[in-house]
Amino acid sequence: MLIKQLSIFLENKKGRFTEVAKILGEAGINMTAFTVAENSDFGILRLIVSDPEAAKNILKEHRYAVTVTDVVCVQSPNKPGALATIMSIITEYGVFIEYMYAFATGDRALVIIRPDNTEKTVEVLSENKVELLAANELFCL
Repeated sequence: MLIKQLSIFLENKKGRFTEVAKILGEAGINMTAFTVAENSDFGILRLIVSDPEAAKNILKEHRYAVTVTDVVCVQSPNKPGALATIMSIITEYGVFIEYMYAFATGDRALVIIRPDNTEKTVEVLSENKVELLAANELFCL
């Protein structure tokens, strides 16, 4: 189960994230998860949204540099050691994690993972009974 993630390159200027949020909101596109990585010149906003294709198109119309990549969403118990168990499986099978971000709500945690091999990651996690979420399931939480 792969999920489409947007990566948007933003100048390090006040209000840039606000502009993206406004554009997507006005288009009726919901953001479920996001993370920002930045350096002195620019930032990369990574988003999971309700309609990745529409979001990509509307942001490009507004002259944003946008790419779409596949990521994996893992659901685990929100308790100590749960993530370590999942990461041990990934490590054991030789999967490299480029980056990840997570959020928790109540008794469950959701982890967005960008591995070097998404198909292998899905296969390995599925074989080990790790719960993976599809994009539509993220918007039903």
